[in-house]
Amino acid sequence: MTNDPTQLEVLVTGGTGFVGGHCLLQLLQAGYRVRTTVRSLARREEVLALLREGGIDPGERLTFVETDLGQDRNWSEAVAGCTFVLHVASPISLAGGQNEENTIRPAVDGTLRVLRAARDAGVKRVVVTSSFAAVGYSGKSGREPFTEEDWTDPSVGGLSVYVRSKAIAEKAAWDFVRAEAPGLELTTVNPTAIFGPSLGPDISSAFEILQGLLEGRIKACPRIDLSVVDVRDVADLHLRAMTAPAAAGQRFLATSGEVLSLPAIAALLRARLGDAAARVPTRALPNLLVRVLALFRPPLRPVAQQLGKRKEASNAKARQVLGWKPRGAEEAILASARSLLNYGL
Repeated sequence: MTNDPTQLEVLVTGGTGFVGGHCLLQLLQAGYRVRTTVRSLARREEVLALLREGGIDPGERLTFVETDLGQDRNWSEAVAGCTFVLHVASPISLAGGQNEENTIRPAVDGTLRVLRAARDAGVKRVVVTSSFAAVGYSGKSGREPFTEEDWTDPSVGGLSVYVRSKAIAEKAAWDFVRAEAPGLELTTVNPTAIFGPSLGPDISSAFEILQGLLEGRIKACPRIDLSVVDVRDVADLHLRAMTAPAAAGQRFLATSGEVLSLPAIAALLRARLGDAAARVPTRALPNLLVRVLALFRPPLRPVAQQLGKRKEASNAKARQVLGWKPRGAEEAILASARSLLNYGL
């Protein structure tokens, strides 16, 4: 196989997304020919606008295929001739809420649909965007950091359907490759909370917490901790995992290695954004009050479950095996906040 990027084609699923858009940008900057899936070809111009915001005009090096993770249609066309696949698109139906049938089943089926098509097309390697949700929501306590050896046990009580879906879908991917596609290389990237600059006005769900702080809708900060990573580093890790021989058959945690509390994030915004952060709260909510409020306000229940749980995650494997060097958590947070301000959000 040639190592010349200009002679290789890469499929990125979900090029309209936050991570997918940055993967497209970095692949094109590196010289690859790229194909991306969109649910509707009407979104083609949206993707091109994201790339122009990132400073690149792909010309004929980027092509589009209309397909959907919930259907078999066009997947053979999407992967045909591709050496690598970055499966970034989330098959999760957020509208499913806590409905398992609407959330877990699409997560599993969508991932297997991509892997099956890749196997049949002779793709060399698929990098699947999994999540820290599949790693760090059971099995450890205290400050011992989670590593790629850890798995969230989806049978543990109290886990959200979203967290369970990520663990179940990733395990299904590994089981499929072992049993039905032994010639297909699989690698997974498991990011913690993804921040960083947005290439367009459609923001990532992680930005909503910053939006709430900047708009003053969050009046006081619960004492929850976030393990943070920059989207630019997540995309970079995907590209490294795609080509490095040592990455085949491996999981890689994508994290800056730093944990920030929500009160610390609020203080960072106030210190660095001046008048734009005038409505960011200065008070922290007592844990007991959050737990009491969660009894009457269902949206607070996931927050209450995370109180006192400092989820340290190690990025040592990605650094040592792939030479990955992530940005700091504060840089990622501030880049997200500035995107919100730049887009008037």
